[in-house]
Amino acid sequence: MAEKEKLTALVLDSLDSGSDPGELAKRVYQSRASFFRLFQAMLEETPGAMRRRLLLERAAWQLSSSHQTVTDIALDAGYQSIEAFSRTFRKAFGQSPSIYRRTGSGRIHLPAPSHFHFRPPETKPKGQPTNMDLFDLFAGTDSWYTRKLLQQARSLSSEQLDRPVNGTEKIFGWDKPDKSLREILERMVDIKELWTAAFTGTEFPKLEGRPDEERTPAALLERFERTDREFHRILKTVRDRGGWDDTFVDALCEPPETFTYGGMFAHVVTFNTYRRMAALDQFHRLGVHMEGQGDPIEYQMSMAVKQ
Repeated sequence: MAEKEKLTALVLDSLDSGSDPGELAKRVYQSRASFFRLFQAMLEETPGAMRRRLLLERAAWQLSSSHQTVTDIALDAGYQSIEAFSRTFRKAFGQSPSIYRRTGSGRIHLPAPSHFHFRPPETKPKGQPTNMDLFDLFAGTDSWYTRKLLQQARSLSSEQLDRPVNGTEKIFGWDKPDKSLREILERMVDIKELWTAAFTGTEFPKLEGRPDEERTPAALLERFERTDREFHRILKTVRDRGGWDDTFVDALCEPPETFTYGGMFAHVVTFNTYRRMAALDQFHRLGVHMEGQGDPIEYQMSMAVKQ
């Protein structure tokens, strides 16, 4: 086993033992100072920081895949109070533990310079084949990174969100370029709201003229979570029955038009990918750091897929 893997395994094995970094140093017959220097040089993280991160990643997995109470999960992660755990979890994942569980985020890995993460029991190591299909990959990537963009947008001012942008193109011939970061983000939400309304035959709210309180980053995130769940629920049913060539009538078009589910899904993924990249570019122009590029490979690596 390579030295990095040995050091990481040492921390992973300590998650339930409560061993402090000094105890870890004793296990490898080194002084505390020497152990810390070696660990930081090889993994760019202190043993204590890695252990805290891995405990939070394990907590996220427990929230998404078990019926343990939040209190029990907090205790497993080494927190003496649910308040302290909730505060730390929200800072790390952008959501409280209860909301994370309710929305079924699926993301359990936090940024790590070494790329070593908590791996749930009975999961396949990175690089081995999984049962994730292309719908899971593309739909999951779109939801995962759109959510990250909307969460990050909450840190921006109204002036930053509404600052005119340059370089965005017309998505369709009849459309107009997105004028601001707020508009780019909102249109990613709009497109799923529109198609979900088309699937279900419900009335779609007008695309323009929404009240300001429905266009804040927090409101956009709430709208996104609501429509994204329904969008995925419907298309997973289509996927499971092998119905990508099945058609539906979009009565919201004038006149109504007929589309296949597969064509519609490819349409959403294509144009939302463009807008995700445009939004990411605007964050960079504003000097805001965003983790990753929204690449499907990043999404796949962030997922712990059970065998």
